[in-house]
Amino acid sequence: MSAIKKEVPDLLPIVYSIFGAFSILCAILQFWAHRIRRDEAIGNNPQFLKFQRGYYIVYLIAMFADWLQGPYLYKLYSYYGFQEEQIAILYVFGFASTVILGTWTPIAADQFGRKKLCLIFTVIYSLSCLLKLSRSYGLLIIGRVLGGVATSVLFSAFEAWYAHEHIETHDFPKEWISVTFAKASFWNGLLAVLAGMTTNVFSEWFGLGPVAPYMMAVPFLIFVGIIISTHWNENYGAHKINFSKSCCEGLRNILSSEKIFMIGAIESLFESVIYIVIFLWTPILDTGHSALGLIFASFMISILIGQAVFHILASRRIPVVTMLLSSTGLAILANIICAIACHPDKRDIISSYLAFLLFQFSVGVYFPAMGFLRTQIIPENFRYSIMNWFRIPLNLISCAVLMLLHEDVFQHGNRMIFVICVFLLFLALLSGLRFLKLSKGDEEMKQDMYMMESERIHNIF
Repeated sequence: MSAIKKEVPDLLPIVYSIFGAFSILCAILQFWAHRIRRDEAIGNNPQFLKFQRGYYIVYLIAMFADWLQGPYLYKLYSYYGFQEEQIAILYVFGFASTVILGTWTPIAADQFGRKKLCLIFTVIYSLSCLLKLSRSYGLLIIGRVLGGVATSVLFSAFEAWYAHEHIETHDFPKEWISVTFAKASFWNGLLAVLAGMTTNVFSEWFGLGPVAPYMMAVPFLIFVGIIISTHWNENYGAHKINFSKSCCEGLRNILSSEKIFMIGAIESLFESVIYIVIFLWTPILDTGHSALGLIFASFMISILIGQAVFHILASRRIPVVTMLLSSTGLAILANIICAIACHPDKRDIISSYLAFLLFQFSVGVYFPAMGFLRTQIIPENFRYSIMNWFRIPLNLISCAVLMLLHEDVFQHGNRMIFVICVFLLFLALLSGLRFLKLSKGDEEMKQDMYMMESERIHNIF
């Protein structure tokens, strides 16, 4: 323990220094990426901009409330006295409910009403936050499940409502939808950084503790609910989805196309590691006095830097598959460093922090690269059902690895967990190389990255 305490004062100056330096670097790269886009003149219609701003007021505030709940989740459960393996189960419930219920949320939104479902989101997410006040393990599990349901709605019903209003109510060009979502992705990233800074101030500087961010999120959710109830129209899906038929068609497409199968393999393997790292970073970097909110904000800045680098390289015609493989390689390197730095007898918390930053940078490159490849490879008519199939192995892998924390061999350090992550990413790299071989010469892989829609930064805490 004395060695750990000795490292505590050394980490904080590095966190503050990197946060400042990365903020400047991120601003420069994002400005550069913004300048090279060709779609600045698209969607400058005054009526469209007014409609867009109305959507942003609701969606971005809801996202901010969501991001507030990221930095201190593990810390809160640890503060209540739960052990690492118990906390892992809580995370598993949250991940599982997001993935499983995320399958049904778009269908429920289409049939039940998207406005109603968005209103329900504000209620159940507020209840999820309030349940964080309880020290009851059972109530905390219920809170995690409710949070998973709310997250599923946030990532589907809100955008579905916007797309319907955009086309059916206002009759704006369909191409302008990507403009709205690209801007939303940019502001979403900035809000993630702001949320980390805000939680750090209230939880640590003001000494309000790890439950403070969840109480702060509730007023924002209430405000969102009021705006939705008073300003949004109700809309429904035009066609009823046959869920079983859709699933069968999606599976048939995966099994009949090796390229789609490889895309699914890469996504399931890489994103399962993201889920695992989300669980591990807090117990590794938190030594009692760490600025967790600022560490979280620095992670989000690293992702934004990765996104900007992707768009800059894409504008120079660097193949997307090459960038995807490079991001996977960087993720492997980051996890190898973490495995070495997490030796139970000689922990290197600074190296771990730097490795996490490298991993988040790779995530920032991965998300837009994968988003582009999905758009090019997966047929639009079956994208929903195919993506649902991809979620199954993703969830099974991440939950299975977290449940290994119950085993004695894993309870004395997280080195083996990172070794498993390296193995998973290596398989993703092999899948990527196979996909590259299959895609050589394909016309569908020709890229005009200036018009490419940005992939949203995901919050799965």
